[in-house]
Amino acid sequence: MSLAVGDCRVTLARWAAEGVRVQCVVTSPPYWGLRDYSTAPQVWDGDAACPHEWEEETRTLDNNNGKGDSSTAAAVAFNAESRYKRVVTGACLRCAAWRGSLGLEPTPEQYVAHLVEVFRRVREVLADDGTLWLNLGDSYNSSSQNNHGKGGAMEHAHLAPRDGWAGHRPMVPGLKPKDLVGIPWRVAFALQADGWWLRSDIIWAKPNPMPESVTDRPTKAHEYVFLLTKSERYFYDAASIREPDAGTDHPRSVLHRPEPTGGLMSPHAGIRKADGRNGDGRNRRSVWTIATQPYPEAHFATFPEDLVKPCILAGSRPDDTVLDPFMGSGTVAKVAQDLGRQWLGCELNPAYAGMCERRTLQQGLAL
Repeated sequence: MSLAVGDCRVTLARWAAEGVRVQCVVTSPPYWGLRDYSTAPQVWDGDAACPHEWEEETRTLDNNNGKGDSSTAAAVAFNAESRYKRVVTGACLRCAAWRGSLGLEPTPEQYVAHLVEVFRRVREVLADDGTLWLNLGDSYNSSSQNNHGKGGAMEHAHLAPRDGWAGHRPMVPGLKPKDLVGIPWRVAFALQADGWWLRSDIIWAKPNPMPESVTDRPTKAHEYVFLLTKSERYFYDAASIREPDAGTDHPRSVLHRPEPTGGLMSPHAGIRKADGRNGDGRNRRSVWTIATQPYPEAHFATFPEDLVKPCILAGSRPDDTVLDPFMGSGTVAKVAQDLGRQWLGCELNPAYAGMCERRTLQQGLAL
């Protein structure tokens, strides 16, 4: 069990060269256009041999819109110090390189390309029968660079687990004002085109969504978790995440009388015993209703442990290794450890290593 502090692309390449293999990946990368995570800027794309000359763009970011997610003294102090900050990004004047943090790219296409690059590295350390569970949220296109709220500027389809506006972003070329950008599906289709099997889109339904001051559309109360695989056939423990039987049958599946007395039509007959319901529950559905869950030490709300748990149970066996290349405060590590799995993680921000140590009770785990 270890947490590597630094660029996950470098760490994953090193692990691949060392023959490291993981069975399951559960992760929630920084979302596009929503927050700066106080990490050192990275260099993406371009010519590695280029003596880069940067054309810098400086923006003032409001990292949480004044809404701290924790009442602890440390978190309050963090929010007070870091709510407003100047962040520098920019393109190289000599090549196609871009310098900045993942999620702050000027276009969704560039963000998608960077995630594809990261998950190519992930695929190198993933077992042939392994799975990737990817949580992503969305945002809306701008209609103004200076007016927030009420559907006027960049609206936040994703306000939890990482709520906050990352700055005045220009309109996305080709999209109309207030269009939903569609980031999750852009990423999913790009990964599919890059060789991943796209096996399921899971709806994370939130019974406690963040309120939105919009009056011309429904309040967003869901996000996506995509199940992707490295191979056509893969390990998936469906029995470990079965859910209670609802006690009803689809009308087209029964014969002439309500099941079980009437029996089930093929191909549904094989899923129940002839004398009634089998008591084992039903296969997990693709809508998971799970409340958001804050973490006291973090200035943002982490994705909930109950969202991570079924991914790990279905995607790994006891003692298998679970990876999160965007570890953050260590939610995936804690759940994996609680379920008897090994874990590996990558994280750019050294401050989060301490959080992960405390959550997992693992001292000196950061490499």
